[in-house]
Amino acid sequence: MQNEGSDLFIIVLLGFFLMVLMVSFIVIMVIYHRQRQIKNQQKVREIQAEYEKTVLNVEKELREDILAHVGRELHDNVGQLLSLAKMNLSSSKPEKVSEGKVMVNEIIHEVRALSKTLNLDWVEAITLEEFIQRELKKLESADFCKVAFHQSGNALQLDKDKKLVLIRIIQESINNAIKHAQPKRIEISVDSDQSQSLIRVKDDGKGFDYTVQSSGSGIYNLKNRMATIGGEMVLHSVLGKGTEIKLILPNQKA
Repeated sequence: MQNEGSDLFIIVLLGFFLMVLMVSFIVIMVIYHRQRQIKNQQKVREIQAEYEKTVLNVEKELREDILAHVGRELHDNVGQLLSLAKMNLSSSKPEKVSEGKVMVNEIIHEVRALSKTLNLDWVEAITLEEFIQRELKKLESADFCKVAFHQSGNALQLDKDKKLVLIRIIQESINNAIKHAQPKRIEISVDSDQSQSLIRVKDDGKGFDYTVQSSGSGIYNLKNRMATIGGEMVLHSVLGKGTEIKLILPNQKA
């Protein structure tokens, strides 16, 4: 009887220890899962904060560029038109006065066009492809270099924030080519299918050794901005042959 009692006690004791182990395991798993949830939520908040910061910085830079452009236009274009209009309207000749009135209407049109660029509502009204063609046309009009634009696949469907970031990256890529590459030709292509969109910015300029770490942060910033919107930037350059920048953005599935 004593042996049976001892065996029963041992069984109960083992059962108690197993129950404690199971409860401890469950508690540890719950705590671990909760900690992972907290870390994931914190990571999501950090990604969202970085995304919002990137968009705000892009908007700030675009506004600064627009203000500089407006200032140049007011000084170089509108200022000259105002001077000519004043001279013509002060003339005693009817035909000069008539020319002055036409110039006033032209000035009004120019100022209205400039005022529309002061906010970023134009971003929603223009496609990325239209923006690229507009930028290339500016280079062509300035006789800076030859340009080319190619498009295949579906038109890009982007929300305003992603479009803003891409616009800024493309602007910076073009500006870098103008400042440093001395190209004879700049070519931009847009290819889009169901899985991804691919934008190539290519020049035939001086090129550079991209394996050597630069003292500047321009390339890093562009790559970081692309990553912020869920994309990737791939750079390839050959000395004496030019540079190609690929902007890869996965398309969101409906």
